[in-house]
Amino acid sequence: MNYIKSLLKTFILLTAFLCITTSINSQNITAKLIDHSNKTPIPHATIKTGKHSGVISNEEGYFSLNSTDINDKLITISCMGYQSKTLNLETIKKLNYIISLKEALNTLNEVYISNKRPNADSIIARVRAKLDENYDINLKKYSIFYRGTDYSNFKSLDFEIEKASHVKSKNIRRANYSLDSLSKHIRMSNIIDFSDFKGELLTLNGDSSKLVVNKATKLVDHKNDFSIDAVQEKAQSLILKYLDTTKTYKIKTGIFKIEDSLSLDDENFKGTGKQEHNISDLKSITGSLLGHSMFVGNSLLKTILDPKLYDYTYEDMGYNNNELTYIISYKPRKGKAKYTGKLFIADESYAITKVDYKYYGSRHGEKLNLRFLLGVKFIQNVSEGTYIYEKNSENKYQPKYIKNIMGSYFYLNRDLKFIENTPEKNKVGFSIKIEGDSRNKEELLFTNIETIALENFANIEQKKVAPYETYKAFEKSTWQNEEVLEPLKEMKQFRSQ
Repeated sequence: MNYIKSLLKTFILLTAFLCITTSINSQNITAKLIDHSNKTPIPHATIKTGKHSGVISNEEGYFSLNSTDINDKLITISCMGYQSKTLNLETIKKLNYIISLKEALNTLNEVYISNKRPNADSIIARVRAKLDENYDINLKKYSIFYRGTDYSNFKSLDFEIEKASHVKSKNIRRANYSLDSLSKHIRMSNIIDFSDFKGELLTLNGDSSKLVVNKATKLVDHKNDFSIDAVQEKAQSLILKYLDTTKTYKIKTGIFKIEDSLSLDDENFKGTGKQEHNISDLKSITGSLLGHSMFVGNSLLKTILDPKLYDYTYEDMGYNNNELTYIISYKPRKGKAKYTGKLFIADESYAITKVDYKYYGSRHGEKLNLRFLLGVKFIQNVSEGTYIYEKNSENKYQPKYIKNIMGSYFYLNRDLKFIENTPEKNKVGFSIKIEGDSRNKEELLFTNIETIALENFANIEQKKVAPYETYKAFEKSTWQNEEVLEPLKEMKQFRSQ
C-alpha cells in the first residue's frame, strides 16, 4: 500500500474558463512583456522595484506589482538578449500595461570573428576558479514565494475486489461498480493541483536551514478532489466496508507476504481533516531547490561544470542587465552525464547568471523495471529547469528565480490479499492496475535576500505545521499587494464545479 501511495500522484480537476485581464481597479497592477519585433511574450525577465527587490515575468510574459509600493519609484526591466528599460507607473499605464523590449544589438562578435573567438573551456575554467568568490549560501535570509503545480494523466486506473470469503456476491458487485465509476471519473479528468506559500528561508550553511511560513494557499475542487489523500480515502472507504477494522491482517501479493499484522484502525488509515502543511516537508522542498542552485557539493550545477563529464561550446555573446555575457552550451561527454543546456556567464566576474538544463536525448533519472516479475515499472523521464541569478549588495550572486520540472512514467499491476489474523481467516482479495504519467513543476521566487548574524539564525524557532487556506476558484485578490509570481492561464482558469 505504501508503494502504491508513492506512485499515485493525483491532483485537482481543471475546468471552466476565466479571461486573463489586467486589474486596474485594485492596488496591484498586472502588465505584460512582449518582444518589440514579433510581439511574442518575454518570460523570466527581471523586474526590479529596488536595488535588491522585485519579481520575474512568468512563462506568458506577465508580472504583477503593488502600485502603492512603486508609485514614486523607477522600475527597471532586463532580460538576456534585450535592451534594459527603466520606466515608472504612469508610463506603464500610458502603455496600456503592455511593455515591449527591443533586441540588444551585439557588434562584438565581429571583433572576435576577425581576431580570436572566446574559448569555451577557458571560460568554464575561470568560472570554476571564481565559484567561492561569486556565490555564498551561509547565514542568509531569503524572502521567498513558492508555487507547486502537479499534473497527472492516467492511462489505466482500475481497482477490483476479486474475492471476499465472508461477503455476499451482490455486495462485491456493488463495491466494484463504485470503484469502477471512481476510476473512470479520474481517467476522464484533466487533473491539476496548485499550492502556493510565502515566507522566509534562513540558511546557516549548505546543510542547515529553517523555514518560516507566513501564508499558504491551495486551489481545491472539493467535489472532484483527486489529491493523493482524497483518492486513497475514497478507495479505502469502499474496500474497508468488507474488512473488520478491529482486527489485524496479513497482506500478501503473489507469493510475497508484505505485512504480517496490519491494523486498519491506525493513523495511516485516518485523515487528520486539518488544512495544514508539515513545515519540515516544505523546508525540504525549498531547501533542496536552493541547494541545487548553488555550486556546492554534488549539486546538479557543480556537476555540469565538470570538464570530465561535459563538453562545452561557445555559442554567442549578448547583454544581460547591460552586462556583457557569454553564452556557452554543454552536453554529456561521458555516459553518466545526463544533461544538456546553456550557461550564461558574465564577462567581468565570470559568474553564471542563468542556467537552462534538461535531459540529453533519451537519458533519464531513476528507473525500476520489474513489470513482468512483480508488475512494477517506474522511470523518471523528465528533468528540466531554469536558474536565474542577480548580484546582491555584497557583490555576490544569489538566485532570483528557480524553476524545476520533474516527470515520471509509472506502472503498477498487482493482486493483494487481506487475511484476517483470526481462526476464521476471512479473506478479501483485490487487484490494482495503475499506469500513467505525472509531472511536477516547482517555482521559487526570491523577493529579497539579506545577510544575517548567527544569533538571528539561532533565535528563529521553526514551527511544526503551517495552516493553509483553500479556494474553490482562482481569486486574484488572494495574494493582493504581495510580491509573487503572476499565475499562468491554466491557474486563472481554475474553478471547482
